[in-house]
Amino acid sequence: MNNDIYVTPLSGRYASKEMNKLWSSDTKYSTWRKLWVALAKTEQELGINITDEQIKEMEANIYNIDYDVVSKREKECRHDVMAHVYEFGLKCPNAKPIIHLGATSCFVTDNTDVILMTEGLKLIKQKLIVVINNLKEFALKYKGVTCLGYTHFQPAQLTTVGKRATLWLQDLLEDLEELEFVESNMKLLGCKGTTGTTESFMKLFKDEEKVKQIDKKIAEKMDFDKVYPVSGQTYTRKLDSRVLNVLSGIAQSASKFANDMRLLQHEKELEEPFEKGQIGSSAMAYKRNPMRSERINSLSRHVITLAIDPAITSATQWLERTLDDSANKRICVPESFLATDALLILYGNITKNIVVYENVIKTNMMQELPFMGTEEILMNAVLKGGDRQELHEKIRVYSMEAGKEVKEFGRPNDLVKRIAKDDSFGLTEEEILKILNPDNLCGRAKNQVVDFIEEYVNPVLNKYSDLLSGVDLDVNV
Repeated sequence: MNNDIYVTPLSGRYASKEMNKLWSSDTKYSTWRKLWVALAKTEQELGINITDEQIKEMEANIYNIDYDVVSKREKECRHDVMAHVYEFGLKCPNAKPIIHLGATSCFVTDNTDVILMTEGLKLIKQKLIVVINNLKEFALKYKGVTCLGYTHFQPAQLTTVGKRATLWLQDLLEDLEELEFVESNMKLLGCKGTTGTTESFMKLFKDEEKVKQIDKKIAEKMDFDKVYPVSGQTYTRKLDSRVLNVLSGIAQSASKFANDMRLLQHEKELEEPFEKGQIGSSAMAYKRNPMRSERINSLSRHVITLAIDPAITSATQWLERTLDDSANKRICVPESFLATDALLILYGNITKNIVVYENVIKTNMMQELPFMGTEEILMNAVLKGGDRQELHEKIRVYSMEAGKEVKEFGRPNDLVKRIAKDDSFGLTEEEILKILNPDNLCGRAKNQVVDFIEEYVNPVLNKYSDLLSGVDLDVNV
């Protein structure tokens, strides 16, 4: 690591080795060379005088890149692709005359971007599946642990810890659907020349039927089955926007989860993993800050904002090609993948080891339970002959008075005792407490967890069972 120049924290601090490797110079420029080999093989197959020896020479030097030579040449010619063509030609003197034959720069740059984004989506998908599996296990384990629900972060009707986790799960299933759709529709640019008309190849082959085969043959050699049927010099920049919107969606879901964790950790109900030697605060030694969740929020914000870049680029490209996309793409596309990779590592790390404090959950719930059960109390009192409207007003008044006792004086919630003393309700304190059994106040929450997982989550996990192993969820720092 260079300590005397700026290095993005995404690569040095947060993202995985495999995602870093994918967006490395070695992967990028070796892919350029693989594309040049694919082009040469295609041209040979279609009748151009290219020898097997020339192709073998190129293949032997795919990973043999002298970056010093490239850097020096690019400084002279101000063109990265031509600098690499030059250096590749030095390594392949016999193949030099046919390297990049008939192609324009976007043949290697754009096709490589498509290839790297496609591979990046695969890496993201694997981590996404792992997080989904973690949340599934968590939801099942805690499906029957009743807790306060919150609306506006104010106590509301009861739910269960597991049911709440299904909300996080559902968001991720939506993200997976989007990812699958985009991944299944990734297309190579192909090789259509400077304005997308294949003019250079028409001159080279003088045979339109042969020219029509070029894209398909190159795609097959690069393990793609789809190519853009038409293009300018570049593939449509809507693709970058489409891909980064997928990553933005994942970031949105992760950030929602992280916010919920932070709120619940404040309530001391849930807690993210806290390691033995971890320090929560440099000043307050007792603190156990939710740093992983906060980091998810931080990285998610970056991913969400980066999705704006390709949207603007897509909207402002001129005619068949302008170069105002290039510098922007070099930054926003890799960084979106690196940051999404990093936040999914955090998401997976947390969900694998969420700490649940059931006694605190119960204490918080019981403090608010009389308020949560007022509707049940009202219905039971009406069934005993009470006037619904009259009793509703009395419960409202008693609730305000009980709330004042709790908020202003710090006393226990005495709503049950107030109602039991009022003969118009016709309910004893014992009867009211029986009505307020938490297990009877959270609807279908427990069974909703089971149904949702059986019907929606398990089919996805069965489909991708091979992706559940071999994922490193260790947080670097």
